[in-house]
Amino acid sequence: MEFKGADGVALFVGSIYATALLPTGFLPDEDNSRVVISLELPPGEMLADTRGVSDRITTNLKRIPEVRSVYVLGGTTPLGVRDIRRAAVIVRLVPKTERHRTQKQMKAVISAALADIPDIRAWYVNDRGERELSFSLLAANGEQLTDVVGRLEGALRRVPGFSNVAASGATERPEIRVVPKLDQAANFGVSPDTIGETIRVATIGDVGANLAKFTSGDRLVPIRVQIDEKARTDLDQIAQLRVTNAGGKSVPLSTVAEVNFGRGPGTIDRYDRSRRSQIGVDLVQGFALSDAREAFLKVVEEQKLPDGVRLQPAGDAEIQDEVAAGFISAMGTGLMIVFGVLVLLFGSVFHPITILLSLPLSFGGVVVALLATHNPVSMPVYIGLLMLMGIVTKNAIMLVDFAVEEIAKGVERREALIDAGRKRARPIVMTTLAMAAGMLPSALALGDGGEFRAPMAIAVIGGLLVSTVLSLVFVPSFFTAVDDLGRLLGRLFGGLVGPTDEPDAHQPAE
Repeated sequence: MEFKGADGVALFVGSIYATALLPTGFLPDEDNSRVVISLELPPGEMLADTRGVSDRITTNLKRIPEVRSVYVLGGTTPLGVRDIRRAAVIVRLVPKTERHRTQKQMKAVISAALADIPDIRAWYVNDRGERELSFSLLAANGEQLTDVVGRLEGALRRVPGFSNVAASGATERPEIRVVPKLDQAANFGVSPDTIGETIRVATIGDVGANLAKFTSGDRLVPIRVQIDEKARTDLDQIAQLRVTNAGGKSVPLSTVAEVNFGRGPGTIDRYDRSRRSQIGVDLVQGFALSDAREAFLKVVEEQKLPDGVRLQPAGDAEIQDEVAAGFISAMGTGLMIVFGVLVLLFGSVFHPITILLSLPLSFGGVVVALLATHNPVSMPVYIGLLMLMGIVTKNAIMLVDFAVEEIAKGVERREALIDAGRKRARPIVMTTLAMAAGMLPSALALGDGGEFRAPMAIAVIGGLLVSTVLSLVFVPSFFTAVDDLGRLLGRLFGGLVGPTDEPDAHQPAE
């Protein structure tokens, strides 16, 4: 018994150590026959250019046999952010039962088709609009952030397993800058606000409240006046715009301001009052999120971020940390509740400890099953572990409860444990086989959404089979060790506890 108990402890320690061999992730790769692509054109491109590129992409993708349809939303991102040089491309694939390549493999085929189109950036997003792996870089200095993002983006492109590396706000767009000449503007009585208002009215028109109205029946149609679109890129015509000073006189814009070309950020995103740029990558098939995250952080460490720039997980990487913390909290709370209920049922602290010691025996089966099927630890696996906790506890309760009842009848402890294992083996094995058979279709990932259920079922089946075999061997050993410990503590500290208030059941009532 003692040797078997030591083996159980060694198996428990080995199972915990083996969990380090498993990669981790947030959600398994699902095959829902739908691929969403976020497309970006170079800075300065117009909506007509986006339309032309989108048409070429649609033509190339429709040549792929597994592609059923292509739907393009021009001038917007998959999250609905409007930008004339962005587009969301939604590719519908034929059902997975009608094709030989998985959705992950189809992404590689689609990427090859997009590679024929120059001067574009394209990457894949999930149903939440997130990349497979993304981190945010935060800084107060915009120029410093742009420099760091550029260096880090180039280094990440050289990492094997990373594809479509792209950063939001990393590319600068051309712009026309109007910088007031403060001294000369003050001499002419022109304020910077007047200069800004003149540029705004000439390029995009005045605000709605100030627009003239045209009466058409019972409708008032606003009249918006703007300069010609071609003139907006002509520095000479912009410089000749007239600015009215406080005295009502007009002067050319070039007199009170400098007009020239420059470059500025395409988008400005802020988080926690800091400038943010989010870097995302797509992962090749078989590259787990935990391994990819480790490779990402290694590149960041090699680049040595300067003071004032900090890294923060984003997207699935951030949610993965929250899910892991939530699982630990849920597991700990569940174990405490189970322990409290068992203490009330058995009227002892030591028997619940014996039952809970059987839980780690299932970890080895979970690890072996996930390693054999090349599945990382993800959110479905966490759900499976919570299910497994109740099932394994039930098997141990059946053994311990039967042994306690036999011992109370006067049966010697060793004989009671052997009899418990013999008589409770059949119901334990029957319920385990029934549960494993019921989870088998889910483990085979049959039907739509099967990729989400498969890791959960695989973890449950592996943990059930191993824990069923080991529980019949090690639970009696744990029972013996914990019972001996309880008797020892009773002899040592029994004198500190007063006699019970209840009459002895063996003494006749007066």
